[in-house]
Amino acid sequence: MRKIVALFLSLAMVLSMVGFASGEAKEEMTLKVMLPDFYADSDWKTLEEGNPVLQAIYDATGVKLDITWVANSVYGEKTSLTLADPMNMPEVMVMQGPRDAITISSARAGAFWDLTDYIPQYANLAAGQQSTYDNTSIDGRVYGIYRARAYARAGIYYRNDYAAQAGIETVPANVEEFKALCMALANLDGMYAINMCKYVAGTIGITTVMFGAPYQYGVDAEGKIYPAFENEKFQEGLDFLRELYAAGGIDPNFMTIESGNWDDAERSDPPKALMRLDCLDNGYRYEEWLEANMGVDAANPVVTLLTALPDSEGNIQIWPQNTGASGEVVITKAVTEEKLPKVLAFLDWCNSAEGQTLLNCGLEGVTYWIQSDGYRYTYPEGEKENSAQYDTYTKTVQHSLNQLGMNVNGDLTPPTAQTQLRTWYNQNLIDNAKYVIANPCLTLDSETATLMGATLNTDVEDAQVQYIAGKIDLAGLKAAYEEWYAMGGDMILEEYQAAYDAQK
Repeated sequence: MRKIVALFLSLAMVLSMVGFASGEAKEEMTLKVMLPDFYADSDWKTLEEGNPVLQAIYDATGVKLDITWVANSVYGEKTSLTLADPMNMPEVMVMQGPRDAITISSARAGAFWDLTDYIPQYANLAAGQQSTYDNTSIDGRVYGIYRARAYARAGIYYRNDYAAQAGIETVPANVEEFKALCMALANLDGMYAINMCKYVAGTIGITTVMFGAPYQYGVDAEGKIYPAFENEKFQEGLDFLRELYAAGGIDPNFMTIESGNWDDAERSDPPKALMRLDCLDNGYRYEEWLEANMGVDAANPVVTLLTALPDSEGNIQIWPQNTGASGEVVITKAVTEEKLPKVLAFLDWCNSAEGQTLLNCGLEGVTYWIQSDGYRYTYPEGEKENSAQYDTYTKTVQHSLNQLGMNVNGDLTPPTAQTQLRTWYNQNLIDNAKYVIANPCLTLDSETATLMGATLNTDVEDAQVQYIAGKIDLAGLKAAYEEWYAMGGDMILEEYQAAYDAQK
């Protein structure tokens, strides 16, 4: 099996090696990069301090990465401040929201290089899905390399062993049974039902869409665009979260929990929270952590993955955690025209098998190991019980380097063992993609949304959080919605409507 993995990697590397050919002299280049950090509490070992992964990247490409890490919870705010200061702009940075207001306005203002005509010149970048490039384009032009993500990725995972303790042993088959499960888990002493943190968009989005609401915007029977929060199913979802919070099913301090610490409530003994609405791949990773650190039997998973639940009317909808992408990697105008091809060659290499493996996995024998079954693990063979110590070291040298990963040409990293939950997850991506709904305004233009949309949406989200936590009542929530309309929402709807009608 090890030979198969080695052959797979060798072939993939040959097919994808464009910018940095084998044996080619590497011209040294320092590249200033800004990335979101999901391990802000962990030390980061730089190249100067002997980081073996950064050294391997340098050896392969001649590129020295000078990384500015920004905590994921404040990355959006830092992005706006960074782009407002051209004198201190990174050369490469992640834009977390494809086609969000700051991305659109910055692209139009000339902050990023237009990559449309360059992408076809680089084999790995050109191998990306044209439909996803289109979804992230601005005025028909591509300003970034999208970070590929599975479409039907969002859902629910929960601890079925604690659900059994609460008297529920069958997997919920619809939204009503899901609500009953949440309430049952809320009644277990010392534990919360849903694990929430200050990143609330996922929890609110998965809940409201599952209950039957549109995503961000809806189109009524007369073809009129309206904000999703006006849909009665959206309010039904918020009301449920408010009810669960009042029942003690959500940590009252959830807005103080950074997304980088989201796992903490689950990865303790006993756990402090028993369910999460998030990316389902985090669910199978949670199960594998339990097997490695808590002695859980791999043959009997204690984590259940759940998605595609019918609502009260029998309809199935899945929240689109992404548009086939989770943001994009842009090249700013801090890069000169002379340096641009070198930066593009590096990003192309990042999508090669070698680049993907170093960014996403690190180095074999340092941050991952190929065991005798031929699969990749994050600890050496026979060291399963000590996996936590390897995980701690990996956060020091690997950190959040995967945030620079794009994988537009597919996953070329060494394969991992297909556990029960990984197999379920991979099949789910195929079976349930048809239930993922889209934002009908995704590719429509609204100048007001570009200028003010992010701020207006943040204000609405803040009010929704206050409503869930019982800080304001329904009248207070509706007042926030009225403020959204008055401060620019009406103009956004008018502009989206004009673009929608013209497109039709």
